[in-house]
Amino acid sequence: MRNGEPRTWFITGAARGLGRAFTEAALAAGDQVVGIARDVAPLDELVATSGGRLVAFPLDVSDRAAVFAGVERAVAAFGRLDVVVNNAGGAFLGMLEEVTEEQARTHLDTNFFGALWVSQAVVPHLRAQGSGHILAVSSMGPFGGFAGVGLYAAGKAALDSMSEALAMEVERFGIKVTILGPGGYRTDLFTRGLTTTDEHEAYAPLREWLRTLWSESEDYDPEKAAEVVMELVTTPEPPKRLILGSAAYDMVQAMNQDLINDLAKSEHLSRRAQ
Repeated sequence: MRNGEPRTWFITGAARGLGRAFTEAALAAGDQVVGIARDVAPLDELVATSGGRLVAFPLDVSDRAAVFAGVERAVAAFGRLDVVVNNAGGAFLGMLEEVTEEQARTHLDTNFFGALWVSQAVVPHLRAQGSGHILAVSSMGPFGGFAGVGLYAAGKAALDSMSEALAMEVERFGIKVTILGPGGYRTDLFTRGLTTTDEHEAYAPLREWLRTLWSESEDYDPEKAAEVVMELVTTPEPPKRLILGSAAYDMVQAMNQDLINDLAKSEHLSRRAQ
């Protein structure tokens, strides 16, 4: 609730995974939601039982004109937007040598440009009302490149940098921006939402090692992430970055420490370059 009134959420990729969990949590809190996805059929039952508090319609975030029209439709539905969740996206597995131009452009059109178009479309409305909170669903991945998910991490790293810049640009208008860095959750991101490359035999040993490594990881209930996000949007001064999950937090800390250690090894060279 916002000052006793329901908040209005605009959630991309709302039909499944984390987006679905955020949608359900917002409705459970008494809020209103505009949920969009390429296929919103999985939301039909929620729409029917929401008492008019959930509006869902199909939208491809890679289509800039459609995004702007969709945001206008969302504002018309409830009169304002309070929380905007840039969640739409898919996963990508493959070695960088194997990635085709079409795959790269299609992936980034959704995972990066889609969030850019949504941000451009909502900021004028949030600025006019003097408030709002934009959540960018990134990943723990941008804290370090990793074999096999290089393109996916690159898109999330671009989303991170864009969102950090956006936070500085809009904070004087009363708009908050938080980058969410989730670890592994039980969603269909790496099944239904997955794109893969044609595998080159030269990378077979590396792939086998990666399969062994990833088989040891554990995925968690998306509802746990949604609980934290619901608390986040009630925080008067929310953080600009929030890692979701204990394992993810520990890994990000370790990657940051590795970066600090690596910088220290070459500090003498860095300081000579001036």
